[in-house]
Amino acid sequence: MTDDRAPAHGSRPRSAAPRSTWLMLGIVLGTAALAWVADLLSKEWVLASMAEGEQRQVLGEVLQWHFVRNPGAAFSFAAGSTWIFTILAAAVVIFIATQVRRIRSILWAVAFGGVLGGTLGNLTDRLTREPGFFVGHVIDFIQVWGFPAIFNIADVFIVGSMIGVVLLVLLNIGLDGRRHTDDPAHARPAADDPDATQPLDPEDRPGAGA
Repeated sequence: MTDDRAPAHGSRPRSAAPRSTWLMLGIVLGTAALAWVADLLSKEWVLASMAEGEQRQVLGEVLQWHFVRNPGAAFSFAAGSTWIFTILAAAVVIFIATQVRRIRSILWAVAFGGVLGGTLGNLTDRLTREPGFFVGHVIDFIQVWGFPAIFNIADVFIVGSMIGVVLLVLLNIGLDGRRHTDDPAHARPAADDPDATQPLDPEDRPGAGA
């Protein structure tokens, strides 16, 4: 006697979607935590070992540490508008939090986590650093030859992750991990979609039953 409660051959268990949701959430939060901790520790090292305005050569003129306090956005853009960028950073964090449950792609999860962690890193500065709550200056210290601005680890995660987002959009890979085309019948799952590879039922294979 067969068990009527057993799922049909080739069908997904009902718990697959929740497991995928928790997996994606873990990747987003893990990536964000990595970015936030790396940024925080690097800034604390700068504060403990360098004086403001000090420069140290790392790879000659190619890479230097240059400690500055940034009242503007990433890469010292729009200095003097600290409170505006504090609000924008908070809005980015809220937006990502509302989108996390839709993610089914590992690549999107890593990209969102990088943006989230980098944004939280700089937001932490704005809320806890001098000159005060909400208008704190961000600690910047990375200077690269030929690049016009000084930045930090949080900026690296933000920009790197946004480049990843742009590439995913150009490749038409949605948050669900599937590659979307103009013809839905030809939409293919992305390679990183954990739910994408499901075995076909023998009866569903091309030519079956012919």
